[in-house]
Amino acid sequence: MDYNAIPSPCYVLDLSKLKANLALLERVQQEAQVKILLALKGFAFWRCFEWVRASLHGCCVSGVYEAVLAYEEFGSRESGKEICVFSPGYKESDMQQILPIATHIIFNSFAQYQRYKSTILLKNQKLDKLGLSPIKMGLRVNPLYSEVSPAIYDPCAPYSRLGITPVAFAEGTQAYGLEGISGLHFHTHCEQDAPALQETLRHVEKHFGAAIEKMEWMNFGGGQHISKEGYNLGVLKSTIYDFRAKYPHIQDIFLEPGEAVGWQTGFLLASVIDIVHNDKDIAILDISVANHMPDCLEMPYTPQVLHLNAEGMERAEIDPQGEVMLGGSSCLAGDFIGPYHFKSPLQVGDKLLFEDMLHYTIVKNNTFNGIALPSLGLLDGENFKLLKRFGYEDYKERN
Repeated sequence: MDYNAIPSPCYVLDLSKLKANLALLERVQQEAQVKILLALKGFAFWRCFEWVRASLHGCCVSGVYEAVLAYEEFGSRESGKEICVFSPGYKESDMQQILPIATHIIFNSFAQYQRYKSTILLKNQKLDKLGLSPIKMGLRVNPLYSEVSPAIYDPCAPYSRLGITPVAFAEGTQAYGLEGISGLHFHTHCEQDAPALQETLRHVEKHFGAAIEKMEWMNFGGGQHISKEGYNLGVLKSTIYDFRAKYPHIQDIFLEPGEAVGWQTGFLLASVIDIVHNDKDIAILDISVANHMPDCLEMPYTPQVLHLNAEGMERAEIDPQGEVMLGGSSCLAGDFIGPYHFKSPLQVGDKLLFEDMLHYTIVKNNTFNGIALPSLGLLDGENFKLLKRFGYEDYKERN
């Protein structure tokens, strides 16, 4: 592959790696008897949806714009796809836009459920007359158990606003009942293995088992790192088999991973535009960590890097004693990552490939400091195709 043919900076999707993830997820769907939904919050690269929608059952979305994108680019109830919507809070204008699109609407509180219940039931009467499947209503619950770290990503941390706690669920059920509610949803994982789901289900059943007996479907949420090497598929399958055996009336079980679809499917290509020195060499790049790889600062984590130079391609080592930091082009003082050790000295003009930069990057990136968004490209074998360039208008029109 001639990486010089790729404009810098650019997010690049490797189609062969995406197809490998999708093949694995298809097998999981068949063997575990689950429906996998693409979580657009993690991976919304719709330009590749022609391959993703052939494998997965639909999308889970977090708001109006994601719902519309799923409807336009992935499919709808008419095409047999599921669009499962959850938001911590819906406005009336949100609900009016979601109603024609959603197959499932999940509420974060009994108050929201009561506010929109009659509207959805009325919509279902119209769908029934058209011979279309109804919108299924659900509630998100908080089982008070999670193994997620750091706390900023923990949906069960103290004062979490996500999901109905057991006490609030008991009070809401007593006050309002569960008319029209056909499913429960929990989402307590982040890049975790199947044993975390297995343990979480024990807590879900402990607190909400009586309600599960009345449900038709369950959504086990995302955060299962299914496509990561070493993920325990056996535990995932046995956990779901055991759950189905205990609750044979449950028709559908959903998983909604984002990273498991986009995991290791592409890279962000950047160029070295200057090198300065302050105790260590600091390479200034034509990208920004804060703008284009925000999870590296939020999570935080240090990405793997490949160094492209005149000698070829070499892997940089993440090394606490490394001689080089990699700095972004924004004015944020903390816009850097590292340290790294490079086998060959970095030179101005060299290119760097930041691996695994397709999920939770494009969906979060921004134009702070007026820094341009990286281009978007597709790598199919040895062939590169430029899909999108971003310019000044993209910056101007968001301000």
